[in-house]
Amino acid sequence: MKTKTVTTLFKKVCLFSLALISFSAIAQEEEKKWFDNFSVNGSVDGYFRYNFGAQNDNSTAPATSFANQSGFALGMANLIVGYEGEKVGFVADLVFGPRGEDAVFLSDGSSQIVNQLYAYWNVTEKFKLTFGNFNTFLGYEVISPTGNFNYSTSYMFSYGPFSHTGLKADFALSDKWSAMVAIMNPTDYTENNPFDTYIFGAQVGYAADNGSAYLNFRYGNEGEPGLVGPTFQVDLTTGWDLSEKFYLGVNTTYLTTEDQGDADASGFYGVALYPQVKATDNFSIGLRGEYFSVFNGGLVDVVGLDGEGDGSVIAATLTGSYDIGDLTLKPELRLDSTSEDFFSDNDGDATKSLSSFVLGAIYKF
Repeated sequence: MKTKTVTTLFKKVCLFSLALISFSAIAQEEEKKWFDNFSVNGSVDGYFRYNFGAQNDNSTAPATSFANQSGFALGMANLIVGYEGEKVGFVADLVFGPRGEDAVFLSDGSSQIVNQLYAYWNVTEKFKLTFGNFNTFLGYEVISPTGNFNYSTSYMFSYGPFSHTGLKADFALSDKWSAMVAIMNPTDYTENNPFDTYIFGAQVGYAADNGSAYLNFRYGNEGEPGLVGPTFQVDLTTGWDLSEKFYLGVNTTYLTTEDQGDADASGFYGVALYPQVKATDNFSIGLRGEYFSVFNGGLVDVVGLDGEGDGSVIAATLTGSYDIGDLTLKPELRLDSTSEDFFSDNDGDATKSLSSFVLGAIYKF
């Protein structure tokens, strides 16, 4: 009788202990799941840059964004805080440092540290609305150095949009096809809209296991009505793993702005190839070959222009990427060659070409 009582008591204690353990595990799982909805990540970067056969006093550099200072220079600190709920979420993307300041060049005051700030609503599994300030959907390259293979940036990236503020709708048409439409402030006016005009954007995308392709559009008046005509841009971005170790990316773009008088439209166009080879688990090497052309004075102080406002540049950038844990080193050699004199040599004389070396260091967390 006593043995049966002890056995019964032991079973009750075991069942009670199991219940406590189960309750504790469920509580911990629920608490962990709640915290897992939040994310914090980002990066810090800096670089060294040196010109060959040209002055190294910040007076001569490729006319592209970022990595254009001489000697040892700062990139930026990037902090991204996000919340991803079942239906809704937000992203707050903050930047500090020269690269960040260049990325948000039309912002003032406290907004100078805001790279992205938006909320989203997953209306259904195939329909998503995003409201706020988000980085552009056009182009191959991005603002954060963690998203680019090359450390320095291309001409097409530098003179395409950086960011938009507005409302966009994303649609999953199938497992592989997607679409997006958006209404936005004039390009890079991320704090507010100083003009009574808006930009329309659209995208059609295809994504498979070995690559993707996106056809992008934007159209609208980018400035004061009557002073600046409508701008139209079409952009194709695609990249494919052609083998386990070889990747090829392609970006091509065409932009035109209508003149409000009798002059022809102005703008630019270009194409870039991004072949990359994975040599080892930690080291890859890639080349960016870009042709970029300006017509009818569509851009100034970017490439040398002739009397009709036309000019072009061919830029070749060879980059190595070596991972040391969360740190990535990117040594690169770059050669820019323009159709008209644009750069200057050591003696200050005008020249059509510039060669330079950059060593970037990026820590991602």
